[in-house]
Amino acid sequence: MKKLLIIGLVLLFGLQLKAQDYVPAASNLKQRAWFADARFGLFIHWGPFSIPGSGEWVMNERKLNVHNYTNLKDFFNPVEFNAAQWVSMAKNAGMKYITLITRHHDGFSMWDTKYSDFNIMNTPYKKDIVKMMADECHKQGIQLYLYYSLLDWRREDYPHETGRTGQNSGRTGKGNYASYLQFMKNQLTELLTNYGEIGGIWFDGHWDQTEPEGAKDRTSRIDWKYNEIYGLIHKLQPQCMIGNNHHLTPFAGEDFQMFERDLPGENKSGLSFQKASDQLPLETCETISNSWGYNLSDTYYKSNKELVHMLVKAASLGSNLLLNIGPMPSGKIQPEFQDRLAGLGDWLKVYGESIYSTKAGFIKPQTWGSITQSDKKVYIHIVDGKTTTLDLENVPLKKIKKAYLLKDKSAVNFTFKKSKLTITATANTTEPDQVIVLEIG
Repeated sequence: MKKLLIIGLVLLFGLQLKAQDYVPAASNLKQRAWFADARFGLFIHWGPFSIPGSGEWVMNERKLNVHNYTNLKDFFNPVEFNAAQWVSMAKNAGMKYITLITRHHDGFSMWDTKYSDFNIMNTPYKKDIVKMMADECHKQGIQLYLYYSLLDWRREDYPHETGRTGQNSGRTGKGNYASYLQFMKNQLTELLTNYGEIGGIWFDGHWDQTEPEGAKDRTSRIDWKYNEIYGLIHKLQPQCMIGNNHHLTPFAGEDFQMFERDLPGENKSGLSFQKASDQLPLETCETISNSWGYNLSDTYYKSNKELVHMLVKAASLGSNLLLNIGPMPSGKIQPEFQDRLAGLGDWLKVYGESIYSTKAGFIKPQTWGSITQSDKKVYIHIVDGKTTTLDLENVPLKKIKKAYLLKDKSAVNFTFKKSKLTITATANTTEPDQVIVLEIG
């Protein structure tokens, strides 16, 4: 018995070591670097859940059973969907990548999958959304990332008995994770085989099998076997990045860390108790309105000023901003979303240099604004609209050659002595961000 125990421990240690020994391929490291430079992406929450107009959690929140919810597929006919327009809109907004929902918690697949009947080909629309988006992204030079839910409110083989959500869907059977794992592997293989190069996979739903965020012990109730899932992805497309919205410290095999409705280091949403990684690229996902999926009752939209400040603050913390839209079930994108994205695009045409390919500033964001920087320039973002004199102590720069406004290159007065920097500028009350460039030596 003792001999068998030792053998078992050796095998277990070997499996753990294998999971922790992930060495990213050169193409993966290159993709990480590209991602960190990109800084701005579009998140798209869209599917049959858009039809009731109550957000993407409608099945769970209205306690709809599998049979009744499945009927939505007979109503999903997005005749106004236009992949070229969607991708062009993102591109004109200054976004470098799109993260598309391929399968949310309701289990609906937005592509021509062989492993589930609950998919886009069995709707009146009968066209592969993922293929159209992938083709258009490749055509227009936008990277495509794919969101994929790890949980499922419909399938019997998902371990629903231990899940925090989906408890009113009418499932009576017993979960079978071995079956469900194979299902996910089959679908992920389709997504990473049939749609060209994919920038990354954006997982969600791990938290369904843990205690709520903030609990002392958030150990998963099931073994997701990420070493198998992640290993499959890295084998099929080595460059493909993996992120998992588990609201925990990154696991072995993951290539970027995301924060839901929070900036790294902040926890305003109550979801982000984890520390920001200093090894992986970071990403914040946020909404323009208050909802992810289409919501008829949500009439609040963040202003262009708020969105610029969000993008700037994210970049100043070394993070991307993945900004969400929830299109209508018809495929039309609300004018409010289009206007906000167009406004961000106009701003980035002037100020993009201070966002793209920058890293976190040498100080954390302050009440007056924040800092981004590159190898040869530092960008001071004054966002409060009233600061005219800025005094910074312990500035880790050797020499400042000159200072000027990014928008028109007009000179800005400054003094820099013994690591103390004083900048004098005219108060800016008309634009969301006054960007001062310091050329450094």
